[in-house]
Amino acid sequence: MHRVAAAAAAAPADPQVLAAAFESAIASGSPRLGRATHARALRLLAPSLPPFICAHLVNLYSKLNLPAAAAAALASDPHPTVVSFTAFISGAAQHARPLPALSAFAGMLRLGLRPNDFTFPSAFKAAASAPPRSAIGPQIHSLALRFGYLPDDPFVSCAALDMYFKTGRLMLARRLFDEMPNRNVVAWNAVMTNAVLDGRPLETIEAYFGLREAGGLPNVVSVCAFFNACAGAMYLSLGEQFHGFVVKCGFEMDVSVLNSMVDFYGKCRYAGKARVVFDGMGVRNSVSWCSMIAAYAQNGAEEEAFAVYLAARCAGEEPTDFMVSSALTTCAGLLGLDLGRALHAVAVRSCIDANIFVASALVDMYGKCGGVEDAKQIFLEIPHRNLVTWNAMIGGYAHIGAAQNALLVFDDMIRSGDTAPNYITLVNVITACSRGGLTNEGYELFETMRERFRIEPRVEHYACVVDLLGRAGMEEQAYGIIQGMPMRPSVSVWGALLGACKMHGKTELGRIAAEKLFDLDPQDSGNHVLLSNMFASAGRWAEATDIRKGMKNVGIKKDPGCSWVTWKNVVHVFRAKDTKHEMYNEIQELLSKLRKQMQAAGYMPDTQYSLYDLEEEEKESEVFQHSEKLALAFGLICIPPGVPIRIMKNLRICVDCHRAFKFISGIVGREIIVRDNNRFHHFKQYQCSCGDYW
Repeated sequence: MHRVAAAAAAAPADPQVLAAAFESAIASGSPRLGRATHARALRLLAPSLPPFICAHLVNLYSKLNLPAAAAAALASDPHPTVVSFTAFISGAAQHARPLPALSAFAGMLRLGLRPNDFTFPSAFKAAASAPPRSAIGPQIHSLALRFGYLPDDPFVSCAALDMYFKTGRLMLARRLFDEMPNRNVVAWNAVMTNAVLDGRPLETIEAYFGLREAGGLPNVVSVCAFFNACAGAMYLSLGEQFHGFVVKCGFEMDVSVLNSMVDFYGKCRYAGKARVVFDGMGVRNSVSWCSMIAAYAQNGAEEEAFAVYLAARCAGEEPTDFMVSSALTTCAGLLGLDLGRALHAVAVRSCIDANIFVASALVDMYGKCGGVEDAKQIFLEIPHRNLVTWNAMIGGYAHIGAAQNALLVFDDMIRSGDTAPNYITLVNVITACSRGGLTNEGYELFETMRERFRIEPRVEHYACVVDLLGRAGMEEQAYGIIQGMPMRPSVSVWGALLGACKMHGKTELGRIAAEKLFDLDPQDSGNHVLLSNMFASAGRWAEATDIRKGMKNVGIKKDPGCSWVTWKNVVHVFRAKDTKHEMYNEIQELLSKLRKQMQAAGYMPDTQYSLYDLEEEEKESEVFQHSEKLALAFGLICIPPGVPIRIMKNLRICVDCHRAFKFISGIVGREIIVRDNNRFHHFKQYQCSCGDYW
């Protein structure tokens, strides 16, 4: 770099040598070297610079993303040419400054200069980023037609096509594509990439086969778009077949293609194959690591995902915004608030914490890890929130059942006018209403979502509203909604009804829901256990036993319940009636003491869900050996006062443990945060954040 700078500084007055020096400065990416070359040109060629040197100056500062200097260079040129204007427009468009680019384009037209086949693509690129509903794109299209560049020039045509796709003018894009006499691979790629980015993967797949039928050969962009489309459509089989074609054609050596493969397998729930592709990569870049982290995270393998992040750092990868945001998503599944805080510190040190993707991921992480106040603080500091940010904050409140707060954020989002809600937003809001007991508000939103937001209810919304009504004891109305669904009810829909029937003792309706679940997912032990427990709580022991026997006969095994606490970077796992932990005696001693204190405060064990027909005293002893109580006792012994105790459980917390934790939080004066397989419970001073809705 220093040798290049020295050569530029010593350049003679020969304009051709100076032009080469400008190109070297652009290639270096160094603003300092660019300014030094400019200063040398002024000293050698003063008082005035030749026109082509002025054009080089505009190009230099535009490419180095120095907009003020580029504008000054263009303004100081007494006789600007098409080359100067094109350089300015290209640089501004490339660095996402559409308004200056379009203003310069209009300026050159006023001077009577004719745009060329390089000017138009840059102008179309700027128009693609112009304000919504702007008519500038079609106007530039008209000019390109008048000057004869459309539809024959493939370079200009592809730029116009891309502009129409990016501005959502699909009909105009399709018409232009159909009018193109010579569709090259770039044109087909524009159709494919924009369709997959716009959530239309089937159109991407159709366009790929159109390219092949027209005799065209795919390139790396085509291959990546096809894998992305298969991922979006969850077409695992088609993607695997395409993988074979890619290997046959030699594309498997390209890192972008391999990254797309990792992403495809991850999104198709095949993390193992994603890892095989990842491990076989000869060269990896930042996207490779991020794709592998995301593949594990999307499949619930948070520990493996975080291990990949650590491996990336050990391999010398710098923490990018996408890498950190991907790693943050793993922390929620691990209840890794400490890990999340460490990543937050990494983001601050790397000066990427203000990046919208990282900031949104931080809001999401803190919200899902029970640190909703931290999430709120970051959320309020984000100057320009996007849809992901709003959804993360609403989702954070939904996780802890803070329905009123979720509704307030939702109202703020609507009033801001900058961001329209999507289907995820409404899922989060209805979930918050369900967990917070705001039945009327949640149901009204469900009933009016088509009219208010033009969002058609999906199966996720039906599952939420069934849960909402079920928690309120309106199981029959919830069942009626299921019967009227325009699509086939999913596991989550029937599961919500079964959970409501268990909560309110509606055994016959619960049996109907359970039988539907057995058909949809016969190997899920949780549904069988839930129905069995429902019969047991009603004293119908024979039916409860029959269900357990049926599970055994068909080889369905109950998922073993466990709870765990992380202390000093060690995960302590407990199971019901666990006697193997090294602190077993201390744990039992503390539980016995707490039991007496709780009973003195009015606690009565809830034994209605004990499966076996035992004596009441035996049932009470049994429920006090549940895994979450053992984990809590360990936390009370080891974790110092003032530090919240955070417990993870792989199943839903039982009724008695929930009741006991409320008493214990008040008796010992500690905050207890439990993350079960359904939601967060924040226990403090005899209360739970869920309001007993879970």
